Amino acid sequence: QSRSSAASDVYKRQGTTFPIVRLKLGERFDTVFKNNLPVAGEVASIHWHGLRIPNDQDGVPYMTQQPIPPGAEGRYSFVPPDTGSFFFHTHCNSTEHFGRGLIGVLIVEGDEIKPPDAEYVLLMKDWRIGPDGAFLPFTTDEGAARGGTAGTIRSVNCEKSPVITVPSSADVRIRFYNLDPMRISEIGFENAEAAIIAVDGNGLPPIPLESWRMGTAMRLDVLLRTAPPGESVKLFDYFSKEPFVLAEFKSEGPAKRKGKFEATPLKVMPFAKLDEANAQRLPIEFSATPTGASVAKSSANSGIEIGPLCLAKRTFWAINKQAWPGHDHKDLGPPIAVLKSGQSYIFELKNTTPRSHPIHIHGHTFEVLNSSVRSLPRVRCDTVLLLPNERIEVGLVAGDPGKWMFHCHILEHQEAGMMGYIEVV
Repeated sequence: QSRSSAASDVYKRQGTTFPIVRLKLGERFDTVFKNNLPVAGEVASIHWHGLRIPNDQDGVPYMTQQPIPPGAEGRYSFVPPDTGSFFFHTHCNSTEHFGRGLIGVLIVEGDEIKPPDAEYVLLMKDWRIGPDGAFLPFTTDEGAARGGTAGTIRSVNCEKSPVITVPSSADVRIRFYNLDPMRISEIGFENAEAAIIAVDGNGLPPIPLESWRMGTAMRLDVLLRTAPPGESVKLFDYFSKEPFVLAEFKSEGPAKRKGKFEATPLKVMPFAKLDEANAQRLPIEFSATPTGASVAKSSANSGIEIGPLCLAKRTFWAINKQAWPGHDHKDLGPPIAVLKSGQSYIFELKNTTPRSHPIHIHGHTFEVLNSSVRSLPRVRCDTVLLLPNERIEVGLVAGDPGKWMFHCHILEHQEAGMMGYIEVV
C-alpha cells in the first residue's frame, strides 16, 4: 500500500491492478509505504528499479535501510534525475511478490521533443496458476537451478494477447516492460514500421526495430506507425517455441499521418562521460555453484540481521565464485568491487553457464560496449542480458557513494546466490 503526492493512474485487468505513477522531470516524489502484507513477520521495502537516486532511498533491506515490519510505515522522498520508463518492487521474497503481481510502474516524463499521437504502457508477465485457479508454487529447485520456474498463463496487462484500439496511421509510443520473474523474450512487430527510441528508459538515436531480446526487468520504448483504418498490427514474442502474439493494435478512426515514417529521437539525459581509454577494467564472472548450506541466519556488515525471506534455502549460482551473502555465511562478504565516485570502469561480464542472465545494477547505468558473440548497438541500460557463454563489456562511471546491489534479475537466480554489491566511495 502506497500513498504518494504524485499523480497516478491504474490499469485494471481481470481483477488485478498495476499502479502507474507519473512524474515530471524535476518533480519530487514523496510516498508513504505501509506494509500490509498478510504473512506474519513478513518485512518489506521498495526498490525503485533503474532510478539513480540517493543510496538511502534505494530500498534494499538489510543493505540501505532497515526493512519495514508488518503494519508499520516507511517513507521515501527523492527527485529522479532522469526521464524514463522505470518500475518499483519489493527486494525481499521477490519471486513470490512478482508472482502475485506486487509490481508498479514509475514513469518520469519530459523526454519528448515532439509528442506522439498516443502512448500505451504494456506490462508482460506470466502467472503460475493451476487448473483450480489457485497459485502454484512460485519457485522450484529445478527451476532455480536452471532458467527459472515458468508460468502457466501468459499475459500483457493481465490479458492474454489483448486487442488494443489505437488511432489509425499514427505514431504511437509504446513503453514495453518485461516484468516476468524469469522469461526471456524477443519482441518485434509483423508488417509494421517501428523504431527503438529508448532502452531501459534511456533515450538514444532511433534504431529500426526488427526484433529485440529482453530479459526480465528490461524495458523498451518503441515508436510504432499504426495500421491504416480498420487494419491491425501484431506484436510478437519470437523467442517462444512458436511466435506468440503478445498484443494486437487495431486501428480505428481517420488516418493521423500520411507522410513517411520518421522516428523523432528523445532527449538524452546528461550522464557523466565514460573515459574509456583510461577506465579500470574489472573482470566479473557469473557461474554455477554446488548446492550450499542455508544462508538464512547470516547478518550484514552493518549489524542488521538478514531475514530468511530474502534468500533461498539452497545456493545454485555465484558471482566471482561467491554465492550471496558471502563465503562463510556469517556476513555479506566483501563487495564485488570498490569504486571511486566519478571514475570510469569497464566491467568485463563473463557468463560461464548454459543459461541467460539479465544482470542489473542499482543506482547506475551501463554503456554497452561490445559482445563476444553478437553485434550490439551502444546503448545505455541498467539491465544487460548475458547469453549463455557470452562475454560483454560495459562501461560505467561510478556515481553516488554507498553500497549498490548487483545481481541477476531472474529472481530465483538472485535469491539462490547470483547477487552481490559494489561499493562506491
